[in-house]
Amino acid sequence: MEQRKNIFPKKHVKIDLWLVAILVLAAFLYGWNIWEAGSANSFYTSAIISMSESWKNFWYASFDPAGFITVDKPPVALWFMVIFVKIFGLHGWSIVISSVLFSLGSVFLIYKMVKPYFGALAARIAALLMTLTPIVVADARTNNMDATLVFFLLLACYVLQKAVSKHNIWLVGLAFALVGVSFNVKMLQAFMILPAMYVFYWIASKENWKRILWGSVVGTIALIVFTLSWPLAVDSVSKQNRPYIGSSSTNSVLNLAFGYNGTQRLLGQTTGTGGTFTGMGNSKKGTKTKAKAKAPNTKKLTNSNKQNKAGGKAPGMTKGTGKTGNNAGGGNSIFNVGTAGVTRLFQTALGQQISWYLPLALVGLIIAYLAAYDTKKKWWQLNRRQEQLIYWAGWLVPVAGFFSVASFFHPYYTIMLAPPIAVLAAVGISSFIESLNTVPSKKNYWLRGIMGVGIITNGALQAFFVWEYSVIAGIVVAVISVIMSIFIIFNYSKVKLFTAVGLLGLLWLPAFWSLTPTISAESAAIPTSGPSLLSGNGQSAGSIGDNSANTKLISYLKKHNGSKVKYLFATTDSNTAAPYIIKTKKAVMTIGGYNGTDNAITLKQFKKLVKKGEIKYFYISSHTNNNAIVRWVKKHGKKISASTYGGNSSSTTPSGMSKKGSRGPQQSAKGGPGGKKNMANFQGKKPKKMGKMGKMVKNKKNKKSNIAGKMSGGMGQQQSSVLYELD
Repeated sequence: MEQRKNIFPKKHVKIDLWLVAILVLAAFLYGWNIWEAGSANSFYTSAIISMSESWKNFWYASFDPAGFITVDKPPVALWFMVIFVKIFGLHGWSIVISSVLFSLGSVFLIYKMVKPYFGALAARIAALLMTLTPIVVADARTNNMDATLVFFLLLACYVLQKAVSKHNIWLVGLAFALVGVSFNVKMLQAFMILPAMYVFYWIASKENWKRILWGSVVGTIALIVFTLSWPLAVDSVSKQNRPYIGSSSTNSVLNLAFGYNGTQRLLGQTTGTGGTFTGMGNSKKGTKTKAKAKAPNTKKLTNSNKQNKAGGKAPGMTKGTGKTGNNAGGGNSIFNVGTAGVTRLFQTALGQQISWYLPLALVGLIIAYLAAYDTKKKWWQLNRRQEQLIYWAGWLVPVAGFFSVASFFHPYYTIMLAPPIAVLAAVGISSFIESLNTVPSKKNYWLRGIMGVGIITNGALQAFFVWEYSVIAGIVVAVISVIMSIFIIFNYSKVKLFTAVGLLGLLWLPAFWSLTPTISAESAAIPTSGPSLLSGNGQSAGSIGDNSANTKLISYLKKHNGSKVKYLFATTDSNTAAPYIIKTKKAVMTIGGYNGTDNAITLKQFKKLVKKGEIKYFYISSHTNNNAIVRWVKKHGKKISASTYGGNSSSTTPSGMSKKGSRGPQQSAKGGPGGKKNMANFQGKKPKKMGKMGKMVKNKKNKKSNIAGKMSGGMGQQQSSVLYELD
């Protein structure tokens, strides 16, 4: 009997076990201990709660359940977080799981983008380097937007690759549309890869210029439509019928995009009413910047329910002034971005988070380009590998340039550099190994010399990063890199072995740095990594993301608020309000938005709400602007004795959340999540010594413990909390 042919032949999908292993490692680093996340960044957690309660709040990214004011970012990343919370309920892990999954997706996309052009080895190394980039791990464990942003940008670049290879104009449109989606994750930061995408499309498309031009037009239209659809939809609504756009100066999404989240990022930060974060704008060594207005203190460190006992003033700060020094904000300050200039990414402030493979990436770009260069062609006749290298370099150069000169950003934003650094370092290594058999000996000698210099330089940079923690570790990595480089240059017969050993020698320190957020259960509002997370002497990054709330105050307000009351209370800033929204799921009005300096409501409007009975209490929790509303409250409000509602005491964490609350980059020794006490708490036993690597944290003890404490960025000296009853 004749056997029928199968008209649907089975496709044999080959599983790369190395990729599987890398993804498992990434899942561990990104996901382990996220059940200890607490409220992570409570500013965004409050928005997640509010957005989950109504479609209106969901659409506008409302910070509070009453829809009074929005957060300072678009809603797309938060939408995913809300979906997980609606499915699984409000837990520490449910608010960060989308970041974990997007980070895993980024590792996978890097593999998929590299393999077709540079082979499996390059793809595996790139995925591994992305996984073991410390700031990638730290960002993956929070409910900030950065992990989501990087995923969508990588997806856009991947789709554009496919569009070029398939000659499909509609895929070009989709690729640029995804950049528009990315804009609605974190605004203008997404546009930094556009030069790379446009250049790549023009040089890599093997079509006539008219069709390429048409594809560019389609892509640009898609970019504009998906970029502006949400902002214009929001701005077109009457301001009386929607929340105030937080951190904008004109109650406009476009103003937020091109102001606070746009030009201010490059030129210097000012808040909604012209107030500025102190500790910023350190563009030159010794630069001093005056604070135009003081923003409110964002409360104390989380998880310990105690004031930070490390004491001291903000690193780089002078008490009572807005003056900053070279590294304003201190070693682990949320605003410590080093000194602007070509060396900024190689300084410890940013370098310890992102630049562990940067010299190798720069050298890798040169090696891969030279290895792919065909002397029989004109220099402008590019092959596929050279086109891909320009693609990734086009991502790296503008982004690195921005972070080298920009005035207002957090160190964790540098996750934007992780993909091109990982890819260029990986393709450089793989191209070098391939060249040993394919490139003429004379040219190969030059490549070996360049690779040797790259490994030595990278080893020296890593030694510099780790030196303040452990001199021994610095010497070890430097010695390994020098020895391997010498062997690579002069011992041709075993170059592959020495290259592999050299790479491993450059992996162990960033691998340890990447492990620190995981083993310390870090899920911070201001993500960071490093041995200080494991010590009792790390610096406080301030309490952005405090998840503690005064339960006695809540009980008092519930008892004495009338039936007409819409807001549990009003206060100056979002960070004061956030723990109470998380705890009670009730609306708290923040008259000044995130920094306490927005013009979200006028005194006349505020008086009307008080007269209508919608607001009965005003809570001044810390150092704040003495604006018209605050002055009016102090003059006309009835001061409530702190003894009646428990004063400044804080409660346990909000229901449904872990006691392992959110925190800034580092915590104090007494109970801070990075300290020994809390490590013992989540491990259920005394913390074990970590051997030689664990000793790295000791050398920094006396260097930084004296500068821990309150920080700049709207965090002034804390004052006693005061509750006022309004008539």
